[in-house]
Parts: sequence; structure tokens; C-alpha cells
Amino acid sequence: MKTNYILTISGNDVLSGGGFQADLATFSAHKLYGFLAQTCMTAISDDGFEIIPTDDNLFQKQLDSLSDVPFAAIKIGLLPTPQIVRAVKGFIHKRPQVPVVLDPVLVFKENADQEVSQMSRELQELFSYATIITPNLKEAERLSGQSISNLAEMESAARALQQMGAKSVVIKGGARLEEDQAYDILVREDGQVAFLQSSLLDRNNQGAGCTFASAIASGLAQELTVSQASHAAKIFVYQAIAHSNDYGVTPHDQN
Repeated sequence: MKTNYILTISGNDVLSGGGFQADLATFSAHKLYGFLAQTCMTAISDDGFEIIPTDDNLFQKQLDSLSDVPFAAIKIGLLPTPQIVRAVKGFIHKRPQVPVVLDPVLVFKENADQEVSQMSRELQELFSYATIITPNLKEAERLSGQSISNLAEMESAARALQQMGAKSVVIKGGARLEEDQAYDILVREDGQVAFLQSSLLDRNNQGAGCTFASAIASGLAQELTVSQASHAAKIFVYQAIAHSNDYGVTPHDQN
């Protein structure tokens, strides 16, 4: 039986523009009931943006608490440690019929190459469990090992990620490829390619990536196809950016 229950496994954004705050707001805008397993806290100090991972035992207890909930979809965001990645892998491994959207995020101090390499390997272990992965350009470059400066290279990186185990891939291009257009590319599991395009808005887009991934998860929870959910999410995010405030995008009911 299909439910309207949807889970985000992600961290908080202390300014509430992204993270699980954006996820839960997006779920609510899609008339879904959102659950949360929190992976980290964040803070802003003189040293910059700080990520404080959730204790491993506490995180596992959160997942155990949700073991009997019949989720219609799961969205995975920031996973700050290898231990948390492995716990998530165990959780979704037991739910092969539940659509999963993996929004891979690699956030480390500058020049922490060893940490990035290790976490890249850990995240790749989740690729085969995800219905779709949604990296931005920077994460796609890190994960695929390819440089991206145009749409052809974007498609090549997406296919490289598929070779690593991903099924469908959306790479979020944002504003890096064109001055006035925001391009994303979708490469489906069957190899078909679609470009998602919208006008670039001169507004705060903080949290747009989280909102896009959680909007795709919302569409999958409502039994849309990957293509339908991705196109609908592109429209949803455009409207969220159009209504953004000083702290981030604003997911809202568009019905």
C-alpha cells in the first residue's frame, strides 16, 4: 500500500536555507508527511562553516526508531562520516522497493584530499541502492574524476557515474555553463538523455540543490517516473528560487 510517508536522511542548515529544513518544507509543499534522521549539526563561527556529525550510536538509534515506517521514498543528503554512510547503507539495503534519491555531498577542509578520496569511495557504495543520484557540478567532477565545462562533458561525467554503479543521474549544472540559463542533465537508467533548462534568476539560490533532490524524491513518492519527477522538480526549484529570501530558497505549495 502506497503511503505519503517520506524520509530525509540529512544534516541541518543553521540558517535554514538548505539541509533537512529545505527537505521537510519541500515534502510539506508536496502534501507528504516528512520524517527525519539527522546526520549532523552545523554552526557558523569566525573559522567558517562548521559541521558536527551526529554520534554514531545516536544516529543508528534514529534509524532503528524508523524501521517499521512504510516509506514511499527516501532522500539522502549530507553524510559526514564513513560510519554514518555505512549505517545508511544497511538501512536502505533492507528496503529494495523504496525509491531512493542520493544527493552526494563532499564537504571538507581545503586540501583534505585523503578524506575526500575516502568519502568518495564510501558514497559510491550507495550508488547501486539509489534510484537516482543528484550531484552538483563540483561533486560530479570529484566523484567521476572528470572536468566539466560544457554539456557534452556533463553527459560524459554522468555516464561515468553510471559505470560506478549509479542507475539514473542528474547533474545539477546551475549557473556555471551559461550566463543566463540554468542547465541540468538527466541520464536515465536506460541511457536516454534529457536536458533540464530554466532561466537563471538573479536571486539567492542557497538550498536549491537540497530542494531539487527532495522534490525529485517527492515525485517518486507520488509514483512519478524518474523523468517526470526530475522535470517537475526543475519547475519547483525555479519557483522556490523566485520566492527566496535572504537565507535561502522558499519551497511552497504550487498547486
